[in-house]
Amino acid sequence: MKPKTLGLIHTSATLIPVFQQLCKEYLPGVNTFNIVDDSLVRNIRERGEVTPVIYKRVADYVDSAIDSGANYVLVTCSSIGAAIEAAATKASVPVLRVDQPMADLAVQTGMRIGVIATLSTTLEPTSDLVKRSAEAAGKYIELTAKLCDGAFEALMSGDAATHDQIVGDALRELGKQVDVILLAQASMARVVDILSDEDKRVPIVASPPNAIKYIAGVINN
Repeated sequence: MKPKTLGLIHTSATLIPVFQQLCKEYLPGVNTFNIVDDSLVRNIRERGEVTPVIYKRVADYVDSAIDSGANYVLVTCSSIGAAIEAAATKASVPVLRVDQPMADLAVQTGMRIGVIATLSTTLEPTSDLVKRSAEAAGKYIELTAKLCDGAFEALMSGDAATHDQIVGDALRELGKQVDVILLAQASMARVVDILSDEDKRVPIVASPPNAIKYIAGVINN
């Protein structure tokens, strides 16, 4: 039987090793390849929205992944969630936005859900996804969305320590208010590792492992 192939589409090359490790752990025997375009998020920030041109670019990348042999496509950026969903309706193979399994898990975990991000362009799509997941599940939720002002700029300027401090403080504060916290960006996951057990009062959920675990359960069926 021919091995299955997963195509991953990223808006940051820094996520490639993160997903390589997860695929090695949870998807043994599945071939993978990566497509990267780090201009997409920059364009969204400059234009303030996901424009029709960005919708087309995302759809073109999905088509390229399928043309390259992907049996399943994972897009690892939450900021382009709407464009991913639009592309998925026309694709000939399953296409998953990275934060969908995470949103579904959060809705199952608790009523008071926190979403945290360093970019408003990511915070809003993920928050909307959680609301739709809850509606689909027929559950009432209370959503608290928190933007970590200055963290993204610090990270982009090479000041990872300041980024981690801002995100860590926000996680500690949000943990006092909710039942579960969603990290809207995969780049924030490393901050969880430096929090003390006391600071991790509630589950803190990141999208990469949940997405790969989900795909592991469906790609060979």
